[in-house]
Amino acid sequence: MRSIGELARASGLTVSALRFYDRCGVLTPALVDPVTGYRWYAGEQVAPARLVAGLRRVGLPLAEIGVALRHRHEPAVVGRLLDAHLRRLEDGLADVRRELSRIRALLDPEEIVMTTTITLAAGDLAAAVDAVRFAVGGDPELPVLSGVLFDVEPDGVRLVATDRHRLAVARATGAVDGPVARALLPVVVVDALRLLLGAGPAPAGSAAGGAPDAGTATVTLTGTQVAVAVGGREVAAPTMPDDFPDYRRLLHPVTGEPRAHRYPVDAAALRAVLRAPDLPTVRREHDGRAYAVTVLGADDRGLRVVGPDESTAGLRVGVDGRYLLDALDAAGDGQLVLELDGPIAPLAIRRRDDEDAFSILMPIRL
Repeated sequence: MRSIGELARASGLTVSALRFYDRCGVLTPALVDPVTGYRWYAGEQVAPARLVAGLRRVGLPLAEIGVALRHRHEPAVVGRLLDAHLRRLEDGLADVRRELSRIRALLDPEEIVMTTTITLAAGDLAAAVDAVRFAVGGDPELPVLSGVLFDVEPDGVRLVATDRHRLAVARATGAVDGPVARALLPVVVVDALRLLLGAGPAPAGSAAGGAPDAGTATVTLTGTQVAVAVGGREVAAPTMPDDFPDYRRLLHPVTGEPRAHRYPVDAAALRAVLRAPDLPTVRREHDGRAYAVTVLGADDRGLRVVGPDESTAGLRVGVDGRYLLDALDAAGDGQLVLELDGPIAPLAIRRRDDEDAFSILMPIRL
């Protein structure tokens, strides 16, 4: 047995840190003296303590340190956890760089404006636009949500839209020339871009329009301006001045540790159920208004729409059926995967053939 001081010296953790991890249930001592309360640790706890110390140094959240300890003999599980954390750190660094560039521009308006150009397949850009358009907000009191964010990454661009109740993300890979950047495009510009790309003016909640252009698209971001050129035609407009919300905080449940429940669904079949005139719903009220809530039941039979009084052996999640239908329409036909973590955790809808395109739908408490 080792005293708490000996384990601290052997692991690189402080005594106070060991006490903290004991209180949190992450690294509990093998024995606690019932009289003095002194903590004693077994020799085989040195390696887990060193693992905690290393994970703490790289800033892994406490809950994920606990997961890593529980699965420390499963390298694949811990590897996915570390990969997700590394992506978060890289995304955070990119955000810091963008914010510092914005601050420098505020401090020195005469600073040379940097230009970023992304060259990519027009069809890929059209598909990304159609995958997120349905989630654009329409609340006049939240103008920052009435557009689509173009978030440039080193190897492409990520498109994001949200109205607070749902969030849609899609990605298009391309060649990037210039620094990482981001631009918020007004919805009228996004719809003009859809026409330019040949996608057609599909309104929110409807399927995509005609076949997209098969050529190459060039997206150019210069300061507060954006231009998209395809086949000799161009859409150019000023970007919105508002700061888009930090959407990456919502992405962790989707892009990090695998979700607790994954259910394959046929998109066309589920759409047919949601459009049925006799769709069973639950009535709920909020701010004096009545809402129809669609209930998804998940058990060993899979995921399906259930009635208000129908019992299931597993999870029950309430959603706005119209919003779910919008997400299914945007995802297209074929097999989709719906991912759940619990009755009050966001529901993720993703295509099996494109892990970079997905939407998040906030649940409604039943």
